[in-house]
Amino acid sequence: QVQLVESGGGLVQAGGSLRLSCAASGLTFTSYHMGWFRQAPGKEREFVAAIRRIGGHTNYGDSVKGRFAISRDNVKNTVYLQMNSLKPEDAAVYYCAAAADWVTGPIRPDYWGQGAQVTVSS
Repeated sequence: QVQLVESGGGLVQAGGSLRLSCAASGLTFTSYHMGWFRQAPGKEREFVAAIRRIGGHTNYGDSVKGRFAISRDNVKNTVYLQMNSLKPEDAAVYYCAAAADWVTGPIRPDYWGQGAQVTVSS
């Protein structure tokens, strides 16, 4: 059974930083590209970032480029999202995702995590 478990969410002031983690189990981690999406109340789910299974090539949504950084540890089966210079509009539930195929643009997940809440106070 595939499980993606996010952690590290919470409340942070605008301009601050937060790091999300996602621990994967039940799958061969190096067979999957990993990513993050987010969804704010009343809005559609938005692509945030993705990282290739091997080699570390990354892709970011326009709204987070230059502020967020995705990374992965293929020994710990964990993917991270370092979020810097946070803005109130970054507040959302952040979802970890795993995708077997790499595509141009947002990855198309095969698996999703349960989500972690990020709140940014102004």
